[in-house]
Amino acid sequence: MKLLLAGLVLTLIVGAQAQWYHFPGEAVQGAKDMWRAYDDMKDANWKNSDKYFHARGNYDAARRGPGGRWAATVISDGRERVQGSSGRGHEDSAADQEANRWGRNGGDPNRYRPNGLPRKY
Repeated sequence: MKLLLAGLVLTLIVGAQAQWYHFPGEAVQGAKDMWRAYDDMKDANWKNSDKYFHARGNYDAARRGPGGRWAATVISDGRERVQGSSGRGHEDSAADQEANRWGRNGGDPNRYRPNGLPRKY
């Protein structure tokens, strides 16, 4: 456990370069952005909106800075690993990861927005 914690702290410090003190807050806020996108996806319950919410969560989190981008990467990759081992199709997982990368790299999430999705999302 101590080794895992030390590794996490080292990753936080190295990944954030000179502004290491911002990294933890950005990571927490990024994780909240990812959760908000997930919660909105469940609330919307809109057909073919999955990729949009993937892109939006990653986009919002990455805008927080290096910590948010790191949180988005860890959460997205972890989610796809878990769902990939549960029997979901490889093509769907690959499409989710494409939407994740698109949003994380600053791409407009509306590229994946389905027709008719309420504007509040």
